[in-house]
Amino acid sequence: MNDNQVPNPDLENVAKDPNNQQPSASAISHGVNPASSQQPLEPPVQLTQTGQVAQPITPTSQPKTVFIIEDERFISELYTRALEKAGYKVTSASDGEEALHIAQQNTFDLILLDIMLPTINGVDILYQLKNPDNAVQLTAKVIITTNMDQKEETKAKVESMADGYLIKAEVTPKELVQYVNQVFGL
Repeated sequence: MNDNQVPNPDLENVAKDPNNQQPSASAISHGVNPASSQQPLEPPVQLTQTGQVAQPITPTSQPKTVFIIEDERFISELYTRALEKAGYKVTSASDGEEALHIAQQNTFDLILLDIMLPTINGVDILYQLKNPDNAVQLTAKVIITTNMDQKEETKAKVESMADGYLIKAEVTPKELVQYVNQVFGL
């Protein structure tokens, strides 16, 4: 190496060509984009179960946040596992009062809101979150999740305030993920 060359610590222990003591091309280019020795190669393309190209979550991209307000522990855990596996960041609460406080103090991209909850029901939470007099307006989309058959008038009012309405007994965790992906346009 001449005095003008700067040593590259990444090449110190690479295989060298025995004739001229230069690093071999395969040792240098492994894991590096040949167009630029500074940029790593793109990750391999992954397909979803339906054969569509999956969008990789890169360290710089922030996963969408989902807040599950559900008092049935089994359902909450099913939804949480399915959504986390799909790359979402999930928070959950089982009590209406606690959930309202969390929703008012944090920013979420989506809220899955059960109707029947202890302390404050989901309809009252929805009304409080969507109240136009709130100092901070809710930016999250709200999807109502319930197994209760609502009166048509109540259901219409809730649906007009929410961004969606799901009957839990009719939706598998996989279908929930597909629905959430649709909500986000993914």
